[in-house]
Amino acid sequence: MASTIEKKEHSQVVISLEASKEEWNGALKKSYNKNKNRFQVPGFRKGKVPYQLVCQYYGEGVLFEDSINEIANEQYPEAVKEHDLKVVSRPEMDVTDINEEGIKYTITVYVKPEFELGQYEGVEVPFKDREVTDEDVDAEIERMRKRNASLEEVEDRPAQDGDTVTIDYEGFKDGVAFEGGKGEGYNLKLGSKSFIPGFEDQVAGHSVGESFTIEVKFPEDYHAEDLKGADATFNVTIHAIKTEVIPELDDEFAKDVSEFDTLDELKADIRAKQQEKADKDNKAGFENETVRAVCDNCEIDIPESMIQNEVEQMADDQAARMSNQGIALDMYLQYVGQSMDDFKKSLEPMARVRVKSSLVIEKITEKVNPEVTDEDYNEELTNIANTYKMDLEEVKKSIGDDSAFIKDSIRARKTVEYLASKAVKVEPKPAEEPAEEPAEAAAEEAKTEE
Repeated sequence: MASTIEKKEHSQVVISLEASKEEWNGALKKSYNKNKNRFQVPGFRKGKVPYQLVCQYYGEGVLFEDSINEIANEQYPEAVKEHDLKVVSRPEMDVTDINEEGIKYTITVYVKPEFELGQYEGVEVPFKDREVTDEDVDAEIERMRKRNASLEEVEDRPAQDGDTVTIDYEGFKDGVAFEGGKGEGYNLKLGSKSFIPGFEDQVAGHSVGESFTIEVKFPEDYHAEDLKGADATFNVTIHAIKTEVIPELDDEFAKDVSEFDTLDELKADIRAKQQEKADKDNKAGFENETVRAVCDNCEIDIPESMIQNEVEQMADDQAARMSNQGIALDMYLQYVGQSMDDFKKSLEPMARVRVKSSLVIEKITEKVNPEVTDEDYNEELTNIANTYKMDLEEVKKSIGDDSAFIKDSIRARKTVEYLASKAVKVEPKPAEEPAEEPAEAAAEEAKTEE
Protein backbone atom coordinates (compact mmCIF):
# COMPACT_ATOMS: atom_id res chain seq x y z
CA MET A 1 0.00 0.00 0.00
CA ALA A 2 1.37 3.39 -1.00
CA SER A 3 0.30 6.45 0.98
CA THR A 4 1.45 10.04 1.29
CA ILE A 5 0.22 12.91 3.40
CA GLU A 6 -0.10 16.63 2.85
CA LYS A 7 -0.37 18.91 5.88
CA LYS A 8 -2.60 21.94 5.40
CA GLU A 9 -3.79 24.85 7.53
CA HIS A 10 -5.71 24.43 10.77
CA SER A 11 -4.29 20.93 11.43
CA GLN A 12 -5.94 19.47 8.35
CA VAL A 13 -4.18 16.49 6.74
CA VAL A 14 -4.94 14.98 3.32
CA ILE A 15 -3.93 11.32 2.99
CA SER A 16 -3.44 10.12 -0.60
CA LEU A 17 -3.92 6.38 -1.13
CA GLU A 18 -4.19 4.00 -4.03
CA ALA A 19 -4.98 0.37 -4.73
CA SER A 20 -3.68 -1.77 -7.59
CA LYS A 21 -5.80 -3.38 -10.28
CA GLU A 22 -5.64 -6.70 -8.44
CA GLU A 23 -6.66 -5.11 -5.12
CA TRP A 24 -9.50 -3.22 -6.79
CA ASN A 25 -10.81 -6.29 -8.56
CA GLY A 26 -10.59 -8.25 -5.32
CA ALA A 27 -12.65 -5.59 -3.56
CA LEU A 28 -15.25 -5.67 -6.34
CA LYS A 29 -15.57 -9.44 -5.96
CA LYS A 30 -15.95 -9.09 -2.18
CA SER A 31 -18.65 -6.47 -2.69
CA TYR A 32 -20.41 -8.76 -5.15
CA ASN A 33 -20.36 -11.72 -2.74
CA LYS A 34 -21.65 -9.56 0.12
CA ASN A 35 -24.50 -8.07 -1.91
CA LYS A 36 -25.37 -10.75 -4.45
CA ASN A 37 -28.66 -11.60 -2.76
CA ARG A 38 -29.85 -8.08 -3.58
CA PHE A 39 -29.53 -8.49 -7.33
CA GLN A 40 -32.38 -9.82 -9.47
CA VAL A 41 -32.06 -10.57 -13.19
CA PRO A 42 -34.78 -12.33 -15.19
CA GLY A 43 -33.95 -16.01 -15.62
CA PHE A 44 -31.80 -16.23 -12.49
CA ARG A 45 -32.67 -16.98 -8.91
CA LYS A 46 -31.84 -14.32 -6.33
CA GLY A 47 -28.22 -14.68 -5.31
CA LYS A 48 -27.31 -16.72 -8.40
CA VAL A 49 -26.73 -13.90 -10.90
CA PRO A 50 -23.13 -14.19 -12.19
CA TYR A 51 -20.71 -11.34 -11.41
CA GLN A 52 -20.24 -10.29 -15.03
CA LEU A 53 -23.97 -10.21 -15.64
CA VAL A 54 -24.54 -8.06 -12.54
CA CYS A 55 -22.00 -5.58 -13.91
CA GLN A 56 -23.67 -5.59 -17.34
CA TYR A 57 -27.24 -5.42 -16.06
CA TYR A 58 -26.79 -2.90 -13.20
CA GLY A 59 -23.55 -1.25 -14.27
CA GLU A 60 -20.26 -1.85 -12.52
CA GLY A 61 -20.77 1.30 -10.46
CA VAL A 62 -23.35 -0.51 -8.35
CA LEU A 63 -20.44 -2.20 -6.55
CA PHE A 64 -18.13 0.80 -6.35
CA GLU A 65 -19.22 2.35 -3.04
CA ASP A 66 -18.96 -0.89 -1.12
CA SER A 67 -15.66 -1.76 -2.82
CA ILE A 68 -14.11 1.63 -2.04
CA ASN A 69 -15.17 1.30 1.60
CA GLU A 70 -13.68 -2.21 1.65
CA ILE A 71 -10.30 -0.91 0.52
CA ALA A 72 -10.39 2.23 2.68
CA ASN A 73 -11.30 0.29 5.81
CA GLU A 74 -8.12 -1.69 5.35
CA GLN A 75 -5.75 1.01 4.11
CA TYR A 76 -6.83 4.02 6.16
CA PRO A 77 -5.91 2.59 9.63
CA GLU A 78 -2.55 1.46 8.24
CA ALA A 79 -1.86 4.93 6.86
CA VAL A 80 -2.79 6.57 10.17
CA LYS A 81 -0.39 4.25 11.97
CA GLU A 82 2.36 4.66 9.35
CA HIS A 83 2.34 8.47 9.57
CA ASP A 84 1.61 8.53 13.32
CA LEU A 85 -1.48 10.70 12.92
CA LYS A 86 -3.56 11.60 15.97
CA VAL A 87 -6.91 11.96 14.23
CA VAL A 88 -9.62 14.05 15.92
CA SER A 89 -12.33 14.09 13.24
CA ARG A 90 -14.32 11.77 11.06
CA PRO A 91 -12.53 10.93 7.79
CA GLU A 92 -13.89 12.41 4.57
CA MET A 93 -13.11 10.42 1.42
CA ASP A 94 -12.84 11.63 -2.16
CA VAL A 95 -12.14 9.31 -5.12
CA THR A 96 -9.77 11.00 -7.57
CA ASP A 97 -9.39 8.27 -10.23
CA ILE A 98 -10.75 4.84 -11.14
CA ASN A 99 -9.44 3.05 -14.22
CA GLU A 100 -8.23 -0.33 -15.41
CA GLU A 101 -5.03 0.14 -13.40
CA GLY A 102 -6.84 0.51 -10.06
CA ILE A 103 -8.13 3.31 -7.87
CA LYS A 104 -6.73 6.49 -6.33
CA TYR A 105 -8.44 8.38 -3.54
CA THR A 106 -7.83 10.81 -0.68
CA ILE A 107 -9.01 10.89 2.92
CA THR A 108 -9.12 14.25 4.67
CA VAL A 109 -8.92 14.41 8.46
CA TYR A 110 -8.09 16.83 11.22
CA VAL A 111 -5.36 15.91 13.68
CA LYS A 112 -4.25 17.16 17.06
CA PRO A 113 -2.61 20.53 16.46
CA GLU A 114 1.13 21.00 16.66
CA PHE A 115 2.21 23.91 18.86
CA GLU A 116 5.05 25.24 20.96
CA LEU A 117 4.78 25.48 24.71
CA GLY A 118 5.31 28.84 26.30
CA GLN A 119 6.61 29.30 29.84
CA TYR A 120 5.11 26.67 32.09
CA GLU A 121 7.48 26.65 35.08
CA GLY A 122 7.56 29.56 37.47
CA VAL A 123 4.53 31.36 36.06
CA GLU A 124 3.09 34.12 38.24
CA VAL A 125 -0.45 33.35 39.35
CA PRO A 126 -2.61 36.04 40.99
CA PHE A 127 -4.28 34.17 43.83
CA LYS A 128 -5.22 34.72 47.47
CA ASP A 129 -5.96 31.84 49.83
CA ARG A 130 -9.24 32.08 51.65
CA GLU A 131 -9.03 31.89 55.42
CA VAL A 132 -12.01 30.95 57.57
CA THR A 133 -13.21 33.96 59.57
CA ASP A 134 -15.32 34.38 62.69
CA GLU A 135 -18.12 35.55 60.38
CA ASP A 136 -17.95 32.23 58.47
CA VAL A 137 -18.30 30.27 61.70
CA ASP A 138 -21.12 32.48 62.97
CA ALA A 139 -22.97 32.10 59.66
CA GLU A 140 -22.83 28.31 59.95
CA ILE A 141 -24.02 28.50 63.55
CA GLU A 142 -26.98 30.61 62.40
CA ARG A 143 -27.82 28.05 59.71
CA MET A 144 -27.78 25.34 62.37
CA ARG A 145 -30.06 27.40 64.59
CA LYS A 146 -32.54 27.89 61.75
CA ARG A 147 -32.45 24.18 60.86
CA ASN A 148 -33.32 23.40 64.46
CA ALA A 149 -35.99 26.06 64.80
CA SER A 150 -39.48 25.06 65.93
CA LEU A 151 -42.89 26.42 64.98
CA GLU A 152 -45.18 27.70 67.72
CA GLU A 153 -48.79 28.73 67.20
CA VAL A 154 -49.76 32.34 67.85
CA GLU A 155 -53.31 33.61 68.35
CA ASP A 156 -52.82 37.04 69.86
CA ARG A 157 -51.79 38.88 66.70
CA PRO A 158 -52.33 38.90 62.92
CA ALA A 159 -50.04 37.05 60.54
CA GLN A 160 -46.81 38.82 59.59
CA ASP A 161 -43.83 38.32 57.32
CA GLY A 162 -41.89 35.19 58.30
CA ASP A 163 -44.92 33.40 59.80
CA THR A 164 -46.19 30.08 58.45
CA VAL A 165 -49.96 30.19 57.95
CA THR A 166 -52.28 27.25 57.36
CA ILE A 167 -54.88 28.33 54.83
CA ASP A 168 -57.68 27.22 52.52
CA TYR A 169 -57.80 29.14 49.25
CA GLU A 170 -59.63 29.11 45.93
CA GLY A 171 -58.86 31.26 42.89
CA PHE A 172 -61.30 32.77 40.38
CA LYS A 173 -60.84 34.41 36.99
CA ASP A 174 -63.82 36.44 35.77
CA GLY A 175 -65.82 34.87 38.58
CA VAL A 176 -65.07 31.29 37.46
CA ALA A 177 -62.83 28.96 39.47
CA PHE A 178 -59.77 27.88 37.48
CA GLU A 179 -57.94 24.56 37.50
CA GLY A 180 -55.11 24.25 40.02
CA GLY A 181 -56.26 27.30 41.97
CA LYS A 182 -57.62 25.50 45.04
CA GLY A 183 -55.92 24.24 48.19
CA GLU A 184 -56.98 23.13 51.65
CA GLY A 185 -54.85 23.05 54.79
CA TYR A 186 -51.91 24.49 52.86
CA ASN A 187 -48.89 25.66 54.88
CA LEU A 188 -47.52 28.88 53.39
CA LYS A 189 -44.53 30.78 54.74
CA LEU A 190 -45.16 34.48 54.25
CA GLY A 191 -42.24 36.15 52.51
CA SER A 192 -41.13 32.94 50.78
CA LYS A 193 -42.44 34.26 47.44
CA SER A 194 -43.71 30.79 46.61
CA PHE A 195 -47.07 32.20 45.50
CA ILE A 196 -47.70 34.78 42.77
CA PRO A 197 -46.72 38.40 43.57
CA GLY A 198 -49.10 40.16 45.93
CA PHE A 199 -50.71 37.02 47.39
CA GLU A 200 -48.57 36.66 50.51
CA ASP A 201 -48.52 40.42 51.17
CA GLN A 202 -52.34 40.47 51.32
CA VAL A 203 -52.53 37.45 53.64
CA ALA A 204 -50.32 39.27 56.14
CA GLY A 205 -52.35 41.36 58.55
CA HIS A 206 -55.20 38.84 58.90
CA SER A 207 -55.86 36.67 61.96
CA VAL A 208 -56.83 33.06 62.70
CA GLY A 209 -60.42 32.34 61.71
CA GLU A 210 -60.66 35.20 59.21
CA SER A 211 -62.04 34.65 55.70
CA PHE A 212 -61.29 37.33 53.14
CA THR A 213 -60.79 37.99 49.43
CA ILE A 214 -57.58 39.23 47.81
CA GLU A 215 -56.93 40.51 44.30
CA VAL A 216 -53.82 39.62 42.30
CA LYS A 217 -52.47 39.78 38.77
CA PHE A 218 -50.69 36.79 37.26
CA PRO A 219 -47.24 37.48 35.74
CA GLU A 220 -46.98 37.80 31.97
CA ASP A 221 -44.58 34.82 31.89
CA TYR A 222 -46.82 32.54 33.99
CA HIS A 223 -46.62 28.90 32.86
CA ALA A 224 -50.38 28.48 32.33
CA GLU A 225 -51.28 30.15 29.02
CA ASP A 226 -54.83 31.12 30.01
CA LEU A 227 -53.61 32.88 33.18
CA LYS A 228 -50.73 34.93 31.76
CA GLY A 229 -51.25 38.55 32.81
CA ALA A 230 -54.78 37.79 34.01
CA ASP A 231 -56.54 39.48 36.94
CA ALA A 232 -57.78 37.03 39.57
CA THR A 233 -59.34 36.89 43.02
CA PHE A 234 -58.73 34.39 45.81
CA ASN A 235 -61.03 33.51 48.68
CA VAL A 236 -58.78 32.74 51.66
CA THR A 237 -59.41 31.40 55.17
CA ILE A 238 -56.69 31.30 57.85
CA HIS A 239 -56.84 28.28 60.19
CA ALA A 240 -53.53 28.70 62.02
CA ILE A 241 -50.56 31.05 62.37
CA LYS A 242 -47.20 29.70 63.45
CA THR A 243 -44.04 31.65 64.14
CA GLU A 244 -40.49 30.35 63.94
CA VAL A 245 -38.73 30.08 67.30
CA ILE A 246 -34.96 29.89 66.96
CA PRO A 247 -33.12 28.19 69.86
CA GLU A 248 -30.92 30.25 72.19
CA LEU A 249 -27.22 30.21 71.36
CA ASP A 250 -25.64 28.58 74.41
CA ASP A 251 -24.01 25.38 75.63
CA GLU A 252 -27.38 23.62 75.73
CA PHE A 253 -27.81 24.33 72.02
CA ALA A 254 -24.38 22.78 71.34
CA LYS A 255 -25.36 19.65 73.30
CA ASP A 256 -28.64 19.34 71.41
CA VAL A 257 -27.17 19.58 67.90
CA SER A 258 -23.76 17.95 68.29
CA GLU A 259 -21.57 15.64 70.34
CA PHE A 260 -19.94 18.62 72.07
CA ASP A 261 -20.69 19.90 75.56
CA THR A 262 -19.93 23.57 74.99
CA LEU A 263 -20.59 26.17 72.32
CA ASP A 264 -16.87 26.95 72.11
CA GLU A 265 -16.09 23.32 71.28
CA LEU A 266 -18.78 23.31 68.59
CA LYS A 267 -17.39 26.50 67.05
CA ALA A 268 -13.86 25.11 67.09
CA ASP A 269 -15.03 21.99 65.27
CA ILE A 270 -16.93 24.04 62.68
CA ARG A 271 -13.84 26.22 62.10
CA ALA A 272 -11.59 23.17 61.66
CA LYS A 273 -13.94 21.54 59.14
CA GLN A 274 -14.45 24.77 57.24
CA GLN A 275 -10.70 25.39 57.09
CA GLU A 276 -10.10 21.85 55.85
CA LYS A 277 -12.56 22.46 53.03
CA ALA A 278 -11.10 25.91 52.37
CA ASP A 279 -7.61 24.41 52.11
CA LYS A 280 -8.83 21.91 49.51
CA ASP A 281 -10.62 24.67 47.62
CA ASN A 282 -7.52 26.87 47.79
CA LYS A 283 -5.37 24.07 46.37
CA ALA A 284 -7.83 23.28 43.58
CA GLY A 285 -8.34 26.98 42.81
CA PHE A 286 -4.62 27.68 42.62
CA GLU A 287 -4.07 24.66 40.37
CA ASN A 288 -6.86 25.82 38.05
CA GLU A 289 -5.44 29.34 37.88
CA THR A 290 -1.96 27.94 37.25
CA VAL A 291 -3.20 25.89 34.31
CA ARG A 292 -5.03 28.96 33.01
CA ALA A 293 -1.82 31.02 33.22
CA VAL A 294 0.21 28.31 31.48
CA CYS A 295 -2.40 28.01 28.72
CA ASP A 296 -2.37 31.78 28.25
CA ASN A 297 1.28 31.42 27.29
CA CYS A 298 0.42 29.13 24.36
CA GLU A 299 -1.11 29.86 20.99
CA ILE A 300 -2.96 26.86 19.57
CA ASP A 301 -4.96 26.66 16.35
CA ILE A 302 -7.54 24.16 17.58
CA PRO A 303 -9.53 22.28 14.91
CA GLU A 304 -13.24 23.02 15.14
CA SER A 305 -13.97 19.27 15.21
CA MET A 306 -12.21 19.01 18.59
CA ILE A 307 -14.37 21.81 19.97
CA GLN A 308 -17.56 20.22 18.68
CA ASN A 309 -16.57 16.79 20.04
CA GLU A 310 -16.08 18.36 23.46
CA VAL A 311 -19.41 20.20 23.18
CA GLU A 312 -21.18 16.91 22.45
CA GLN A 313 -19.49 15.29 25.43
CA MET A 314 -20.46 18.17 27.72
CA ALA A 315 -24.06 18.03 26.49
CA ASP A 316 -24.17 14.27 27.09
CA ASP A 317 -22.75 14.74 30.60
CA GLN A 318 -25.35 17.40 31.38
CA ALA A 319 -28.13 15.17 30.07
CA ALA A 320 -26.88 12.28 32.25
CA ARG A 321 -26.75 14.46 35.37
CA MET A 322 -30.27 15.76 34.79
CA SER A 323 -31.53 12.27 34.02
CA ASN A 324 -30.28 11.14 37.43
CA GLN A 325 -32.58 13.79 38.89
CA GLY A 326 -35.50 12.61 36.79
CA ILE A 327 -35.33 15.52 34.32
CA ALA A 328 -34.94 15.16 30.56
CA LEU A 329 -32.56 17.75 29.09
CA ASP A 330 -34.66 18.36 25.97
CA MET A 331 -37.79 18.91 28.07
CA TYR A 332 -35.92 21.31 30.35
CA LEU A 333 -34.62 23.30 27.38
CA GLN A 334 -38.13 23.45 25.97
CA TYR A 335 -39.39 24.76 29.33
CA VAL A 336 -36.79 27.56 29.47
CA GLY A 337 -37.32 28.40 25.79
CA GLN A 338 -33.88 27.36 24.53
CA SER A 339 -33.18 25.14 21.54
CA MET A 340 -30.64 22.31 21.68
CA ASP A 341 -28.52 24.13 19.10
CA ASP A 342 -28.47 27.30 21.21
CA PHE A 343 -27.64 25.27 24.31
CA LYS A 344 -24.69 23.62 22.58
CA LYS A 345 -23.59 26.98 21.21
CA SER A 346 -23.45 28.29 24.77
CA LEU A 347 -21.08 25.44 25.69
CA GLU A 348 -18.50 26.32 23.04
CA PRO A 349 -16.42 28.84 25.07
CA MET A 350 -15.97 26.38 27.94
CA ALA A 351 -15.34 23.54 25.48
CA ARG A 352 -12.57 25.58 23.88
CA VAL A 353 -10.96 26.18 27.29
CA ARG A 354 -11.17 22.48 28.15
CA VAL A 355 -9.67 21.32 24.87
CA LYS A 356 -6.80 23.80 25.08
CA SER A 357 -6.07 22.83 28.69
CA SER A 358 -6.10 19.15 27.78
CA LEU A 359 -3.68 19.67 24.88
CA VAL A 360 -1.29 21.76 26.96
CA ILE A 361 -1.30 19.38 29.94
CA GLU A 362 -0.81 16.41 27.63
CA LYS A 363 2.25 18.02 26.04
CA ILE A 364 3.77 19.07 29.38
CA THR A 365 3.15 15.56 30.73
CA GLU A 366 5.28 14.18 27.90
CA LYS A 367 8.11 16.48 29.02
CA VAL A 368 7.75 16.07 32.78
CA ASN A 369 6.95 12.33 32.54
CA PRO A 370 5.64 11.90 36.12
CA GLU A 371 5.92 8.41 37.58
CA VAL A 372 2.77 6.46 38.45
CA THR A 373 3.44 4.01 41.25
CA ASP A 374 1.36 1.01 42.26
CA GLU A 375 0.39 2.98 45.34
CA ASP A 376 -0.88 5.85 43.14
CA TYR A 377 -2.88 3.44 41.00
CA ASN A 378 -4.47 1.60 43.92
CA GLU A 379 -5.32 4.89 45.64
CA GLU A 380 -7.06 6.07 42.47
CA LEU A 381 -9.11 2.86 42.27
CA THR A 382 -10.07 3.27 45.93
CA ASN A 383 -11.24 6.83 45.27
CA ILE A 384 -13.33 5.61 42.31
CA ALA A 385 -14.87 2.90 44.47
CA ASN A 386 -15.74 5.41 47.21
CA THR A 387 -17.14 7.96 44.76
CA TYR A 388 -19.47 5.48 43.06
CA LYS A 389 -20.10 3.43 46.21
CA MET A 390 -18.70 0.28 44.62
CA ASP A 391 -16.64 -2.57 46.01
CA LEU A 392 -12.93 -2.13 45.24
CA GLU A 393 -12.67 -5.60 43.71
CA GLU A 394 -15.66 -4.81 41.52
CA VAL A 395 -13.88 -1.70 40.24
CA LYS A 396 -10.71 -3.66 39.50
CA LYS A 397 -12.71 -6.31 37.67
CA SER A 398 -14.58 -3.75 35.55
CA ILE A 399 -11.30 -2.10 34.50
CA GLY A 400 -9.49 -5.36 33.86
CA ASP A 401 -6.39 -4.94 31.73
CA ASP A 402 -7.59 -1.61 30.32
CA SER A 403 -5.78 0.49 32.92
CA ALA A 404 -4.03 2.95 30.58
CA PHE A 405 -6.70 5.64 30.85
CA ILE A 406 -6.55 5.50 34.67
CA LYS A 407 -2.78 5.90 34.62
CA ASP A 408 -3.01 8.71 32.06
CA SER A 409 -5.45 10.51 34.36
CA ILE A 410 -3.03 10.16 37.29
CA ARG A 411 -0.14 11.45 35.17
CA ALA A 412 -2.17 14.48 34.11
CA ARG A 413 -3.10 15.24 37.72
CA LYS A 414 0.53 14.91 38.80
CA THR A 415 1.55 17.25 36.01
CA VAL A 416 -0.92 19.87 37.25
CA GLU A 417 0.42 19.45 40.80
CA TYR A 418 3.96 19.86 39.44
CA LEU A 419 3.05 23.08 37.63
CA ALA A 420 1.38 24.46 40.78
CA SER A 421 4.47 23.59 42.84
CA LYS A 422 6.62 25.63 40.46
CA ALA A 423 4.21 28.55 40.13
CA VAL A 424 4.64 31.82 42.02
CA LYS A 425 1.64 33.03 43.96
CA VAL A 426 1.19 36.80 43.74
CA GLU A 427 -1.39 39.19 45.19
CA PRO A 428 -4.34 39.76 42.87
CA LYS A 429 -4.69 43.26 41.56
CA PRO A 430 -7.59 45.18 43.10
CA ALA A 431 -10.61 45.37 40.84
CA GLU A 432 -10.74 48.63 38.98
CA GLU A 433 -13.70 50.90 39.65
CA PRO A 434 -15.74 51.31 36.46
CA ALA A 435 -15.59 54.77 34.96
CA GLU A 436 -18.69 56.82 35.67
CA GLU A 437 -20.83 57.27 32.60
CA PRO A 438 -22.17 60.65 31.57
CA ALA A 439 -25.83 61.12 32.47
CA GLU A 440 -26.87 61.11 28.79
CA ALA A 441 -25.13 57.78 28.14
CA ALA A 442 -26.71 56.24 31.24
CA ALA A 443 -30.13 57.40 30.10
CA GLU A 444 -29.63 55.88 26.67
CA GLU A 445 -28.54 52.62 28.30
CA ALA A 446 -31.70 52.57 30.40
CA LYS A 447 -33.83 53.10 27.31
CA THR A 448 -32.11 50.23 25.56
CA GLU A 449 -32.70 47.88 28.46
CA GLU A 450 -36.39 48.82 28.58
